[in-house]
Amino acid sequence: MLSKGHVLLITAQAPGKLYIAGEYAVVENGFPAIIVALNQFVTCSVEESKDFGSIVSRQYNENSIYWRRQGDEMVFDNRDNPFHYILSAIKITEQYARSLDRDLRLYHLKIDSQLDSDDGKKYGLGSSAAVTVATVKALCEFYQLPVNQNMIFKLAAIAHFEVQGNGSLGDIAASVYGGWIAYHSFDRQWLAQQRQYLNLPQLLELDWPGLNIEQLNAPANLELLIGWTGSPASTSTLVDKVSLVKAREQLEYQTFLAESRKCIQRMIEGFHQANVKIIQNEIRYNRELLKNLSSFSDVTIETPVLTKMCEIAETFGGAAKTSGAGGGDCGIVAIDRQTDLTDMFEQWTKNKIERLRLTVHVIKQSVTE
Repeated sequence: MLSKGHVLLITAQAPGKLYIAGEYAVVENGFPAIIVALNQFVTCSVEESKDFGSIVSRQYNENSIYWRRQGDEMVFDNRDNPFHYILSAIKITEQYARSLDRDLRLYHLKIDSQLDSDDGKKYGLGSSAAVTVATVKALCEFYQLPVNQNMIFKLAAIAHFEVQGNGSLGDIAASVYGGWIAYHSFDRQWLAQQRQYLNLPQLLELDWPGLNIEQLNAPANLELLIGWTGSPASTSTLVDKVSLVKAREQLEYQTFLAESRKCIQRMIEGFHQANVKIIQNEIRYNRELLKNLSSFSDVTIETPVLTKMCEIAETFGGAAKTSGAGGGDCGIVAIDRQTDLTDMFEQWTKNKIERLRLTVHVIKQSVTE
């Protein structure tokens, strides 16, 4: 927390993420995935203001918006804006602040994201989740709300879900807890129902059905490599497409879910044993499961460029697959840290695959659970 003259200035950040395994299955209640937080961040700063508030992003300079208070409501000069996740995070956090009898104030909120490149390339690192988490964290500090990581996760999950309406919220968990996590998704239909009857303090106190988040320690000799294909993909659109085949291909879909769960459970055990070979084997198996899902759902998950990236990595002993919804964006490789990767990266470059030089970001818990 900084003080600028007598004006309160608070800064919070949240890391981006990539899925390692368990994609698509994790959108079903209680199903697991493994996700990792990365050292690229969304930063949110909040500065108290006297006359009016603003929301500004370096990425959306032409779309800065200004607002005033009318009672507890925010009144905007301009409703046509790209800040849906930020506004939802503000709404939910301020609802929580009011439930704790905090007076709502005016402030300037600034967002700066490293998750897309300066020329606007989208890498698929979960920017909507990270901006939601960073905004919630900054405003919780601004209003001095008594929160821990679990509560920040729940506030950000509610805010994100109310905008997107689908997805597992695993990217929110990665942005809140950091490092490597095993994430079991909760029942979002239950959440939507409870929102109608319970206030936020009650909802934050409850155990959410199916939710489980476990921090994992990666083996010392595990190296995570990330390759970007140059073409962005829409996660929510791809998830919607796959959901359409659930009824039509029910048996195959249920088989996919059951095999994905077993695969991720074995991979978690690989982390517990610090065994890179187990982790690699399950990454390869998860890739095959996703290929099969792609085949019976008729949704392109592994694009030709991602296939090439994986094939090159495999020749160097790496276990590789798509990350997240696929359809473009990034692929991941789990490989032994001792491997000489010079030739591999040269082959990636020849095939227009950009290595993203990102590392795992670990977050220390700021509040004792």
